Amino acid sequence: MTAITDDLPARLLHEEREGWDAILARRAGDYYWRTMTRDALLVLPGNVVARDAVAAFFEALPQLDSYELHDPAVIRINDRAGILVYRLVTRRGDETTESSAATTYVFQNGGWCVALHQQSPV
Repeated sequence: MTAITDDLPARLLHEEREGWDAILARRAGDYYWRTMTRDALLVLPGNVVARDAVAAFFEALPQLDSYELHDPAVIRINDRAGILVYRLVTRRGDETTESSAATTYVFQNGGWCVALHQQSPV
């Protein structure tokens, strides 16, 4: 069993960056299909995306140019779950968007999985 240890903030931040890097590389559909729990949701401004719809959702998005994660904080739930909260800045062309974001991770099947990701405009 893998317990949450003092490296949890670094581990969850690493997981979150892998997701954002997958979005930049246009492979987010596959990435999130593999890393979301069966009943996971992405709750985004104007959209709620279930695991079954992630591939089509990310395929339809315009290319993201960059992202920045600021002021990350981790909430420990138990030895197999935690929430990463941060301020997000994304850029597409000349458009910059700032959001508050939170991702709930659970450890299952030998790895960290996204149970819920939520973004809210600032």
